[in-house]
Amino acid sequence: MLRSLKAIVAYLQGDIDVLEVHPWLRVIAEAEEQIVNLERVESLEQLRGEQPVLRYVERSLHLLEELPLSYWIKELVEEVLVWSETAKGGTFRERKVWQEEGINCFVHNVGSAQLYRRYLGSLSTAREILVHRLIETHGWIGQQIRGEVPPSVNQPLAQLTQDELLTAEEMERLLVALNYCVIGAVSPELWAKVRQEVEELIAVICSGELRGDLPIQERVRRMRSGPISRGENFPQEWRRLEDDGFASDLLGSLEHVTFWYVEAALQTFSLEQFAKIMLLAAEAVEEDSLRHISFEPVMQSMYYDYKGQKRINVYKKRIIENYLSGLTWSELTNGKAVFGNPHLSHRLQRRGHLPDTVFFEFSFSPAAEKLIEFCIEAEKSPLYERAVLMLFDLFELRRDAFDRFHNEDDYLRQMNGTADYKAVILEHVTGRTVLDIGPGGGVLLDLLEECIPDVIPVGIDISSNVIEALQRKKQLEGRRWEVRQGDALNLKEYVVAGSIDTVIFSSILHELYSYVPLNGKKFNHETVAAALRSAFEVLSTGGVIIIRDGIMSEPVTDMRRVRFLEADGMMWLERYAKDFQGRMIRYEQLSEQEALLSVNDAMEFLYTYTWGPEAYVHEVQEQFGYFTPSAYSAFIEDTLGESAHLEVFRHYLQEGYTEALQGRVEVCDENGRSVPLPDSTCFIVIRKSEVTPQNDAYVS
Repeated sequence: MLRSLKAIVAYLQGDIDVLEVHPWLRVIAEAEEQIVNLERVESLEQLRGEQPVLRYVERSLHLLEELPLSYWIKELVEEVLVWSETAKGGTFRERKVWQEEGINCFVHNVGSAQLYRRYLGSLSTAREILVHRLIETHGWIGQQIRGEVPPSVNQPLAQLTQDELLTAEEMERLLVALNYCVIGAVSPELWAKVRQEVEELIAVICSGELRGDLPIQERVRRMRSGPISRGENFPQEWRRLEDDGFASDLLGSLEHVTFWYVEAALQTFSLEQFAKIMLLAAEAVEEDSLRHISFEPVMQSMYYDYKGQKRINVYKKRIIENYLSGLTWSELTNGKAVFGNPHLSHRLQRRGHLPDTVFFEFSFSPAAEKLIEFCIEAEKSPLYERAVLMLFDLFELRRDAFDRFHNEDDYLRQMNGTADYKAVILEHVTGRTVLDIGPGGGVLLDLLEECIPDVIPVGIDISSNVIEALQRKKQLEGRRWEVRQGDALNLKEYVVAGSIDTVIFSSILHELYSYVPLNGKKFNHETVAAALRSAFEVLSTGGVIIIRDGIMSEPVTDMRRVRFLEADGMMWLERYAKDFQGRMIRYEQLSEQEALLSVNDAMEFLYTYTWGPEAYVHEVQEQFGYFTPSAYSAFIEDTLGESAHLEVFRHYLQEGYTEALQGRVEVCDENGRSVPLPDSTCFIVIRKSEVTPQNDAYVS
């Protein structure tokens, strides 16, 4: 067994005397701060109790031990490995002393090389010089492949042969072994994935024919490997951003800079958001002395454990996304961006002892931090929805754009599961160009593409997260439909008036009604009117608007008895009546398990009761039924006028509600007779009439 492995085993078995013999082990073992790349960590809580840096070094040494290497190479690599993580160790007091001495504890390969030299006092032999240089450059090869560092950082490795410290053949064997241990200790699968590229790059370094620095666009592409693997079309998106005003040449000042913790900090942000953050970071490049930009503060603030698993802090992410959306390309290009949010700012922090390093971070106000902490603590409790609503209000987030947090992926999957209900829509699609407003998980876009090959389906959604997910889906599945981020109330800003043959509102108008304030008022029929007028404006003559949405029952005076078969059912009704945002829910409690309420109040409650606690926070903010059938038809006529012909109007009980509530509630009329659930859903087709001769004459 390697000498260093024996020392680690002895320490883990309780022998603390071994720490005095091996200073590298003492520094790592006494670490009071966990400095770990969170990219591949599964649980933060578990991480805190397992000395992750020490365990990583132990894994790397086990890999080394198994390699068939000459004794002197194995001994050399062993010394490099045990010192290479020391900058992540030390007590708080010890790290403070190091930093005051100018040791860079945050760029850990550089800092570890400085600690090795500090321990030796000086580099007096060729072997010590070699070990020092290998510690200082360890990891650069993998990071060059990831785009985090420019190729020039590996020049000191090429210099080893020129300084005759190693032959090219010796260096190649040594670097392959070292990188196998460094990368394989992170993940054997990762090593298998990058092995060929690592070995090819090592061959280039050993030949002394290093290329110049890569263009920043190529480095960004490599830093986006995660999003690209999940469907991001990088070339297309980059061109789109440039067409929209992104001055990508401004990132050229970052070509010589190394980036730290980029993937872990920014992997869930869109390319547009990533590019804006990079432009903000580029403001720090004022002089050639800057070498490193660390996103560690962002990484550390973006994760927490949720149900025992590491999760992205989606509250902070949404707020940062909103912050970035307010920065225009013009402002960023001219350096005149206006940062108007009192609860969030970004900072480029320098530390006096590290003139070559800057730390990028998003800084939240104390009130915002406390509210976000409250949201996290309140998850899965009755307080959660109140906490989320406070967060919306504090950051002025539009709720239809940021209406789901942890269950957003589940929600999109559920939306995709409604394909059977949406297929009927296809029977009424007219023409070639079809807008799907609020496409959710893209199921209707898929159906349009597969079942009507001649149409051009376009999804429009206000949510940047939905659009990003759909763009990834399109890329991964090779879909030809399009998606655009846009507002349903202003469609003519995104498409030419009169150019659309079909506009589809599938279960989206009730969300606009519930979430989007018009003239300062939510739950506003005028919002629905604005959406219909917006669709009618872009509709071609003879085109159709298709609506599938909630419906209220009539007569509205009908009453229903709801008898709960679950012990906590009445508690859910009491809570719902307090929390529902749409209107006052009134009920009379007849017994411990039975209540009397109007038919429409009963149905609104039962919709939410069906979905369960996971969806509660969202469902109490939405009113599914907002018109009775007669009121809806009159509203359409009043809103769109005589040129709107109501071609189809039917309503029905959506399949699944009866089954979902079976065994949970019994619904009776006010006399106690069991009755079926009333209709829940309407299906409407509105055709834009042909222009009359009188109108033709008027136009001419």
